[in-house]
Amino acid sequence: MLVIGLTGGIGCGKSTVARLFAAKGVPILDADVIARELVEPNRPAFEAIKQHFGAAILRDGCLDRARLREIVFSDPEEKRWIETLLHPLVYSEIGRRIATLSAPYCIVVVPLLLETGQRHFVDRLLVVDCSEETQRQRVRLRDGLSDREIEKIMASQASRTERLEAADDVLENMVDEAALSDRIEELHQLYLALGGQ
Repeated sequence: MLVIGLTGGIGCGKSTVARLFAAKGVPILDADVIARELVEPNRPAFEAIKQHFGAAILRDGCLDRARLREIVFSDPEEKRWIETLLHPLVYSEIGRRIATLSAPYCIVVVPLLLETGQRHFVDRLLVVDCSEETQRQRVRLRDGLSDREIEKIMASQASRTERLEAADDVLENMVDEAALSDRIEELHQLYLALGGQ
């Protein structure tokens, strides 16, 4: 099966693009969703995180994601620790799920595909792109983060230039959804052909 890696910076619209592909019946695997599942109570990653950070990282018996994000984006050592724990588990689970699919192609949404050095994990790389100012505006509206928090996250990700240089396909997401849908249909047909349909 053809595996398309879908990536892009924070606020570029990866979720919107994934939803539009899913509406065409394309199987979608989302690394962030899988990572959240892996850190649920009674899962091995949850226990490791609890041991490492202590009870202060919990709220109502679950992982306090906001607190964890605050820690990892302000401490490079802690960020490295959590990535070393989670990334292998996430990629292993994605691989397991891909093996169960039956379709010409699937899309794997991995925000940090380039940053984790896993470009080889996918057959083609689809980058969702928009201006950095558009990213900031969207994240401000969506997540209510401060400019400082947004800048920290953006600085921890591959640059827009690095993403575009690595891309096999680019989806500009600064236009209306109708234009985006048209471009997704073009890519859908391309991926079906490449996937042998």
